[in-house]
Amino acid sequence: MASKRFQNVYLKDAYSIAGPVEGKGKIKGYNLILEDYYFNEKTFEQAEIKMQTTAIDNLLLQNKLIHSDISLLVSGDLSNQISVSSYAASKYSIPFLGVYSACASFVEALILAAEYLDNKKRGNVICTTSSHNLHAEKQFRFPIEYGAPKPETTTFTATGAVSCLLTKEVSNIKIDSYTIGKVIDMGCLDASHMGAVMTPAAAEVYVTHLKELNRTPEYYDLVLTGDLGCVGSKILQDYVTRAYGLKILNHIDAGCNLYLKSQEETFAGASGPVALPLYFFNKVMKERKNRKILLIGTGSLHNPFFVNQKLSIPAVAHAISLEVDL
Repeated sequence: MASKRFQNVYLKDAYSIAGPVEGKGKIKGYNLILEDYYFNEKTFEQAEIKMQTTAIDNLLLQNKLIHSDISLLVSGDLSNQISVSSYAASKYSIPFLGVYSACASFVEALILAAEYLDNKKRGNVICTTSSHNLHAEKQFRFPIEYGAPKPETTTFTATGAVSCLLTKEVSNIKIDSYTIGKVIDMGCLDASHMGAVMTPAAAEVYVTHLKELNRTPEYYDLVLTGDLGCVGSKILQDYVTRAYGLKILNHIDAGCNLYLKSQEETFAGASGPVALPLYFFNKVMKERKNRKILLIGTGSLHNPFFVNQKLSIPAVAHAISLEVDL
C-alpha cells in the first residue's frame, strides 16, 4: 500500500512570507509581505534563502523554541540541487533532510516529518518550502527581461516561504494519513501547461487514497490541490470522471485562488511549492470551515534540458489527510 494512517502526530503552527504580487492578491493576513523581490539582498537566490531562514526563525520565536528543541528540519524548493533549502539549513545545527518533488515538495516534507514522529514519544519537526518568481523563471523558462510571450495556460511561480511545526503535542490539526503518489508521464510536451501535465498524477493519488483507506468522495469537506491552476483544476474534474468513474467533490485549487482576476500577469494562477501552504494556512485555516481536509501537492518533474530535447514531462502528486478541530 502507498497509504498509512497515524495515531498521534499534529501540525501545531506556521509562519508565512508572501511576495509583492501575492500580497496584493486574494489572501490577506500573511505574517510578512515583501516590498520587493530582493528582500534587501544582492540576488533573487539570496533573497529566497533569507525568506526561508526568516520563516524558520520566526516560527521558532512564536513557539518559544530554540534550535536544540527541533529534532529534524525537512525542506524543499525549486532551485537546482535544492540549493536554497541547503543554504538555509546550514544556518542551523539541526539534522536536515532535503526533498524534491517540484511543486509537491511541501506535502512530501509533511509526509516524511509525520513518518519520523509517528513512533516517537515526543519531538518537534520543522517543514519548510519556498519559491521565488524571478529565480524560477530564469531557471525553467527565460529571465523576464527577455519579454517572452506566454500562453494563457501558463502559471505564475509564486514568491513566498512557509515554515510549519509538527509535533507530538495535541493541537487543533491532526495529521490523519497520507498516500504517496506515482510518477506519471502521459506524453505531454508543453512546459507552459503545467495543469495538463500534473492532472493525471493528482487524479491517481486521489483515487488511490480513497481506495486504500476505504473512503468515498463525500468523506472530505475540502480537497485542496496545490497548483494545477484555473485551467488544470477544470481538467481534473473531467479526468477523474472519465478515467475512474468518480467525482472529486469540494475541490479547490490553491494556485487558481491565490491571485485576483485583475492581476493579468499571473495568467492561469500560481505555481510553485509555496502556493499550497500559503493558501492553506492563510485562507483555509483562518476561515476554519472544514473539518476533514485532503491536501494534494502536485509537481511537474521537468527541467529545460529535457524539454528542449523534446522529451515528454513526468509528474507526481502526494496526498496528506488532516482532521481539524474547529
